[in-house]
Amino acid sequence: MTSPTQTHLGAPQDVAPVLDVRGLSVTFTTESGTVSAVDNVDLTLAPGEIVGIVGESGCGKSVTAMSLAGLLPRSARVSGSARLQGTELIGAPESVLRAARGQSIAYIFQEPMSSLNPVLTVGRQIGEVLQVHQGLSRKKARARAVELLTLVGIPSPLQRVDNYPHQLSGGMRQRVMIAMAVACGPTVLVADEPTTALDVTVQAGILDVLRGLRDRLGTSILFITHDLGVIADVADRVVVMYAGRVVERAPVDELFAHPQHHYTAGLLVATPTPGRHAGTDRLQEIPGLVPVLSTQPDACTFAERCSAADAQCLGSAPALSSDHDVVAVRPDHLVACWHPCGNPSARHQGSRA
Repeated sequence: MTSPTQTHLGAPQDVAPVLDVRGLSVTFTTESGTVSAVDNVDLTLAPGEIVGIVGESGCGKSVTAMSLAGLLPRSARVSGSARLQGTELIGAPESVLRAARGQSIAYIFQEPMSSLNPVLTVGRQIGEVLQVHQGLSRKKARARAVELLTLVGIPSPLQRVDNYPHQLSGGMRQRVMIAMAVACGPTVLVADEPTTALDVTVQAGILDVLRGLRDRLGTSILFITHDLGVIADVADRVVVMYAGRVVERAPVDELFAHPQHHYTAGLLVATPTPGRHAGTDRLQEIPGLVPVLSTQPDACTFAERCSAADAQCLGSAPALSSDHDVVAVRPDHLVACWHPCGNPSARHQGSRA
């Protein structure tokens, strides 16, 4: 029997999550007032599962991820719960968070050149992680760095371990970042837009590395991106965020086959698909911008951009639920919408023209 960690089956229902986030909210204090960046987010991550978080810039994806390990600036106010293998991270002392970073939860960021130290070799930088967290000697840390470079598919690792970041291509630098992230065998890997600045062939190689880590090491991955094509390729389940809220959550195949939130449907029709937009066909855009909210309104935050919105949408915020009388939707497919796309009573589908 194939295990859930080897296929895109979604979260095993009978396995306790390694990461369990409940009611996560984040606000920032700015000169112009308080900004609500994340509002009451729930999500889970099962052992060996890849969960994608998708949405436009400004939807709260990265803030959600950074809040888990206490990586937000002091102006942030974080509430709710995030339990990593039973350990509460929200509000935990710095000593607890410091121990968790690298050992239990590790991050891969979008720009490796801004994360890697330009004056240290990549082997030295990987080795420092091992020396700090595992107490290895410098010699043993270097040897382990070579093993990790091999693991992430960097050719000639004995030579590359002594290279500086500027001597490596963008794809190789991102692989070095992955090697650093998995050096201590974290339970959860957070990949925040790790392929955005890479060309398509290099991007495919990075996705292969991440899938390989999931399959060989059982690493659970929280994958943040605005690229639905990447989500389709790598994720088991998808969390769609808009204006700081989760608006839809479903297994990846289910989401692409039966999108229920009009924002999700808008993202899908705005995504280039080979053959679908040939000739003079134009991509459909979602008009307007993600709102910057001083407070989260008691309304659907997508209502101003949605063609299906009515007085109910403008007057109250729908809960994330599967109880919307939607046709052909699985019980594990949740949507926060008063008039889901699959509901025969919905007047329209998609965004405002």
